[in-house]
Amino acid sequence: MTTTHYAHVNGLDMYYEIHGTGQPLLLLPGAVSGTGTAFGALIPLLSMHRQVIAVEFQGYGHTADIPDRPLSFEQFAADVIALLQTLHIEQADIFGYSTGAGVALLVAMQQPVLVRRLILASITWNSNGRHPGLRELEQLLTVEAMQRTPYAAEYLSTAPRPQDWPLHLAKVTAFNQQPPNWSADEIRKITAPALIIAGDADIVRPGHVVELFRLLGGGGIGEFGLPASQLAILPGTMHTALTKKTDLLMAMIPAFLDAEVAVNE
Repeated sequence: MTTTHYAHVNGLDMYYEIHGTGQPLLLLPGAVSGTGTAFGALIPLLSMHRQVIAVEFQGYGHTADIPDRPLSFEQFAADVIALLQTLHIEQADIFGYSTGAGVALLVAMQQPVLVRRLILASITWNSNGRHPGLRELEQLLTVEAMQRTPYAAEYLSTAPRPQDWPLHLAKVTAFNQQPPNWSADEIRKITAPALIIAGDADIVRPGHVVELFRLLGGGGIGEFGLPASQLAILPGTMHTALTKKTDLLMAMIPAFLDAEVAVNE
């Protein structure tokens, strides 16, 4: 069963979908993505055994933009926190992809009590994590270059004001020029176990996600005790294909979410 809703949070009418029942799993999409392009292939699988809540950020998909409010990780996180409070969800698992992964990490830093477990796919937590080729890729965020992509099709078919597509791309471009810059000390304080996922041909440097894995308690010898956090590099996987690798993801995500609670959780 799927239901669609809007929640009025922080002056925003935020769109979200609910699929299935059980332990809540919040899905946070990437740049230029709505729920369909980010998680369309995964939602039917993930919602078989849990309640999936798929969110669309300010200006993305069904959620109308606030013209004079810039896009930022801080605002996205504030909106997500307000949504969880509005839904009276005291604690949830959060699966963030790309931009959504950064938002999930920030929520865990700001409101740790709200987060049970984290899945962070294609995440950067400072500018050092960005692949050097990403700047060239971001230059393709134009109406002409995006014309025949599923991202344009999704926006034009779901946005309250489809004519704002060029304005949305401009705001996303400005947002991308201000990458997060969170400190290692802030991240080390996160207590929720994390599953960190990246593609081997991602827009994120492999060493960056390994460093994050270590900050979140990974990197030890398993024979002395498995860490609560986990790391996965998907073979033959570029950024835009990561959440479509359902066979690989479903082999690890349910097991991670359903694992027994660790001592340091």
